[in-house]
Amino acid sequence: MPKLPALDPKTIDARLGASYPPEFAASTAERAKRVLTGALGLTQFGVNITELPPGAASALKHWHSHEDEFVYVLSGETVLVTDDGEQVLCAGMCAGFPGGVEKGHFFVNRSAAPATILEVGTRDDRDEGNYPDDDLHCLPGRYRNPQFTRKDGTPV
Repeated sequence: MPKLPALDPKTIDARLGASYPPEFAASTAERAKRVLTGALGLTQFGVNITELPPGAASALKHWHSHEDEFVYVLSGETVLVTDDGEQVLCAGMCAGFPGGVEKGHFFVNRSAAPATILEVGTRDDRDEGNYPDDDLHCLPGRYRNPQFTRKDGTPV
């Protein structure tokens, strides 16, 4: 077994589902995310390995106000859903989403086999999560304590 600064990601407990309020959580309920950042002592960017069983989504369709996001497909096949349409991404393919660009995106596994993606993103305390298809907004500071509101600012 490796010791820090090396790490076997399988030794990190997977977090099932997302931190969305219950009424928004169904599509991501089966995703399993291993957050590598904290285990490695990293603070300037986030790194996750996310497993998507058949039918599971990585997130709700969203875009970030300040954070860049990069996703690399490690295994299997996913469908990248954006405001511009859909495209299939297979192992070895990647996608990037610049912060501040108002184009929603998420990944969903529509295949019959599991898929695994590597997610890398900047960590900016000013970042807000915007959800164009849902009445949901994530306030800044989501790494410490995610707080969601409706788009009009009322609590969820």
